[in-house]
Amino acid sequence: MPAPGVQMFCTLLFVLLCLLAFGSPHPCPLSCECSEAAKTVKCVGRYLTTIPTDIPGFTRNLFITGNRISKIGPEPFKALENLTTLSLSNNRISVIEPKTFASLRNLRLLDLSNNQLAVISHDAFSTENNSIRGLNLSRAFYNHSSIDDLMGSLCQGSFANLQDLDLSENGIIYLPSFMFSSLSGLKYLNLRNNSIVFVKNSTFYGLSLEVLDLSFNAIKTFKADSLRDFDRQQKVQIQLRDNPFVCTCGIEDFLDWLNITKAVVDAEKLVCAFPKELRNVSLLSLKDTELECHSNEHAEIALQTSYVFLGIVLGFIGIIFLFVMYLNRKGIKKWIINLRDTCRELMESYHYRYEIDSDPRLSQVSTSDL
Repeated sequence: MPAPGVQMFCTLLFVLLCLLAFGSPHPCPLSCECSEAAKTVKCVGRYLTTIPTDIPGFTRNLFITGNRISKIGPEPFKALENLTTLSLSNNRISVIEPKTFASLRNLRLLDLSNNQLAVISHDAFSTENNSIRGLNLSRAFYNHSSIDDLMGSLCQGSFANLQDLDLSENGIIYLPSFMFSSLSGLKYLNLRNNSIVFVKNSTFYGLSLEVLDLSFNAIKTFKADSLRDFDRQQKVQIQLRDNPFVCTCGIEDFLDWLNITKAVVDAEKLVCAFPKELRNVSLLSLKDTELECHSNEHAEIALQTSYVFLGIVLGFIGIIFLFVMYLNRKGIKKWIINLRDTCRELMESYHYRYEIDSDPRLSQVSTSDL
């Protein structure tokens, strides 16, 4: 009877031979690493041009990063109903086709950062049962115009469960009105390091944010209606540092709000960028007198008053002139008639001389008469 150790070795050898002979029940794509125990598949830095279509069905965590994939569609994901985490970062993806993520009903985290997205189909995501809670689109856009495609996807994709949205470092210039209105569960919105110039009052309509990062943008000030939108979000913590605030009269509403709100967590770091004489002056320490708004208002009122007074004087002079002309209407009429007769005689004289000069015979008759 063989020793127990030898018997175990033979058993393991037999199992290994069976696996080699009949293959694994969950084959792993050649360019990937698979761990059934961890429910994870990694296809990292393999220069893939397409997403493998034979990814095991047990996969819950899929990392396909650092490749050369330009376009993604729904086919590779149709059998991955258990997928909860999908990372497609740094793949040079430019096109997301319709229904690409529609079959991923259990997806929680989607990372599309560091790509070159130019076309995002409006129906790329599931229109119902969308369970995505975290969406990373940092450095994901080809240019700022991709924001319009994203808005369409967010509106049609039923993102009621989305809590964390990262749109940082995309060169975004503007945010369309009501862009986030369908994201009722959104808590964390990262818009850091874009080129946003101003924020509309309807941009964050319907949200109950907890964290809003607007730092490192191109915001010059906030209008009163936008500030009221911030006040409606009672728990929000806003970051605004490193924006080029213009400290002129147009910033008064923002300064008043900034001094009473507790929502801006980096308020002490906010400084003026323009004008030059107020550069690096803290917004919290800025006084109305430094803005010279009221003195400018007085000067403008005085200038307007001067224009009104000048108009009244000129009108009065015009009325007097017309009245004098009316009183002397007969004399003026006689003067006009005399002027007309004088001009007529002068023109007849010139006409007669012209006829004489142009006809030599008349010239001789005229000379003999003399």
